[in-house]
Amino acid sequence: MASSMVRLFLLVLCPCAAIVSAGRYDPPGASCYKRLFSLGDSITDTGNLASVAPNSSVLAFPYGETFFHRPSGRFCDGRLIVDFIAEALKLPFVTPFLAGKTAADFRHGANFAVSGATALGQQFFRDMGLDLAILPPFSLDVQLGWFERVLHLLGPTEKERQDIMSSSLFLLGEVGINDYNHPFFQNRSFADEIRPLVPKVIEKIENATKVLIGLGAKNIVVPGAVPLGCVPRYLTLFQSDDPGDYDGAGCIRWLNEFAEEHNRALRRMLGRVLRGPGVAVVYADYYAAVQEITRDPRKHGFSKDAALTACCGDGGPHNSGVLISCNATSVLCPDPSEHISWDGLHLTEAAYRLVALGVLHGPYAAPSILSTCGC
Repeated sequence: MASSMVRLFLLVLCPCAAIVSAGRYDPPGASCYKRLFSLGDSITDTGNLASVAPNSSVLAFPYGETFFHRPSGRFCDGRLIVDFIAEALKLPFVTPFLAGKTAADFRHGANFAVSGATALGQQFFRDMGLDLAILPPFSLDVQLGWFERVLHLLGPTEKERQDIMSSSLFLLGEVGINDYNHPFFQNRSFADEIRPLVPKVIEKIENATKVLIGLGAKNIVVPGAVPLGCVPRYLTLFQSDDPGDYDGAGCIRWLNEFAEEHNRALRRMLGRVLRGPGVAVVYADYYAAVQEITRDPRKHGFSKDAALTACCGDGGPHNSGVLISCNATSVLCPDPSEHISWDGLHLTEAAYRLVALGVLHGPYAAPSILSTCGC
């Protein structure tokens, strides 16, 4: 009886809302949005890196084993947040930009995210003296340029383009964490080189938000950073003998505080971005969503012993000894759904699903995505 009342309430609140039943979405007959466009990095990339780096580990087993039963170009065992959002909106999985050619390929939207991508341009990091070997030249500005190409492909006239912008959902990120990851992984100074990047990264995200609004976007979701101190690769990289460096969940305090600093700056920026009538710019709290499942993994169906350990890796306390350690010869867990982390840097499908639910229905987006449905 209680579950029936909940379903009725959700349908009254937003007739377009996808109802979750037995762990699966049961979307309605029509989509809330005609298209979904996404930008960002490996948290959102569904195949762009794979198009330019066909020998990447993401195209080898065991990536994709859970849902697609083959590598799909996603740094995950299955679906990503953007995939769950598409399912809830009753849209097909959006085509990676570099895998499409015609307007028909992008009729339901496009994904411009590229694994390893940054908010700041590649030249910025070249000037820092970083090794660019794993830093792709597909920054946020580049992805915006790709989007404008697709927009003109889909809408030859201004009227058509305005219709596309107003009837689409935009997922802007997560993006910016690689701006910190790349120098972190190259042993750069946190105080002198990494922390000062925050305002520069936020400025780039602000510019992208304004560009989309200027083009006519009405609904933009901008996710924040996840708790970096709970990421197995970081737990290995910055392991400490001082118990005071860790919180009650076993995460590194100062790294989580840094992620929170980024998120506070992001929220402040979004609060001051000028919007016209009918424009919604929503902050998606990926940090709180991941922190919740990390603090109480059993409540959400995960193994407590595996909460801070990668499912696929190269052994060690967190099964994440090196940067890219998931491949066919890796130490692989028997059940990815019991793990929060898939490969030491990215989450499992099971964890991404819970984050997606919190953004789609709340409480990790206000207003939640489905409550903005233009039914």
